[in-house]
Amino acid sequence: MRPGGQPNMQQMLKQAQKMQKQIAAAQAELAEAELTGTAGGGLVTATVAGTGELKSIKIDPKAVDPEDVETLEDLVVAAVRNASEAAQQLTEQKMGPVSGGLGGLGLPGF
Repeated sequence: MRPGGQPNMQQMLKQAQKMQKQIAAAQAELAEAELTGTAGGGLVTATVAGTGELKSIKIDPKAVDPEDVETLEDLVVAAVRNASEAAQQLTEQKMGPVSGGLGGLGLPGF
């Protein structure tokens, strides 16, 4: 802080630029990351990008029962949810430390 309680604008700008680079790097890492979630003891596997985008679903043929489609549907939902939760945790891990420092800058949304 400068005399009179005014923050140094040049220092704040440097800090904001540094954080912007850190956020961009974290977002790039998230976009490249792939996380998996499973259900039914591995009968269904879902893969999502770190951004949360669903990339693939793998279903073991043993999980396919024409007489019980509901169970397969539940397994798919559970696997996707599991993978999405992993992506959310990775996002918090990568972005938390970076965005936590933005509160002192008074930037909206952080």
